[in-house]
Amino acid sequence: MLRATDTQQLAAELGALLLRKKWFVTTAESCTGGGIAYYLTAIAGSSAYLDRSFVTYSNKAKQQLLGVRSATLLQFGAVSDETVKEMAQGAALAAKAKLAIAVSGVAGPGGGSVDKPVGTVWFGFWLNGLLSSQQQHFSGDRQQVRQQAIDHALQQSILLLTALSN
Repeated sequence: MLRATDTQQLAAELGALLLRKKWFVTTAESCTGGGIAYYLTAIAGSSAYLDRSFVTYSNKAKQQLLGVRSATLLQFGAVSDETVKEMAQGAALAAKAKLAIAVSGVAGPGGGSVDKPVGTVWFGFWLNGLLSSQQQHFSGDRQQVRQQAIDHALQQSILLLTALSN
């Protein structure tokens, strides 16, 4: 697991990429509870690339704030490929952002199942209209799972923006 200073460096790197592109980012966070936005806004001048973010911990909030369909939540659950894609798209459209990062997972210690054990986290990314997603499995306690999810979201966002620039 990365240390907090490493997470801050990732957030600064992502911010610098966003500034160069003159893009805005938004986050739609469930299990990370605003942690990604916290690290992004810890950087002085981050208002140049972050206008708003969404902490949508409940299914109701996902529906009301991000437009996640109730049918998606019923069929696939909150921790799913389909849900994080809808979260990312809804956040991007609501914030008029070119990059949206969505996260939903099971941080533990309870709440896991055979299909979605503790440490299962789905990530959704909206990159200038293109949606992608990925699933990761992290180990450790609740705090460690959440921190690893924050770090992964920042790292993947950097990779996506860098690949787009090349």
